[in-house]
Amino acid sequence: MRPFAVTILLLLCSNVFMTFAWYAHLKNLSAKPWIVAVLVSWGIAFFEYVLQVPANRAGIAVMKLGQLKILQEVIALSVFVPFSVLYMKEKLTLDYLWASLCIAAAAYFMFRRGG
Repeated sequence: MRPFAVTILLLLCSNVFMTFAWYAHLKNLSAKPWIVAVLVSWGIAFFEYVLQVPANRAGIAVMKLGQLKILQEVIALSVFVPFSVLYMKEKLTLDYLWASLCIAAAAYFMFRRGG
């Protein structure tokens, strides 16, 4: 598999773990002491790093560092929106669209020729 595709796949999986590590405790562990949420989140985040580190190593072989970071942000938002709507039961608002357009603009500038 090509490094760009490997990077996208690993970052996508990594971001699923990251999103759950960062936010799922707000729904599932809100009645528990914060230290419990920290320990559970660290346990989930371990798997994020297991995927994220090789993703970045594959990605840096075919992208500049700024491109790699913007790609991660595009993927993070792509994972976060369904998570917030489907899992956290948040309302989907136009603000998600505007944020997505800003990230798309950032991606354009980072990936355009000569960028």
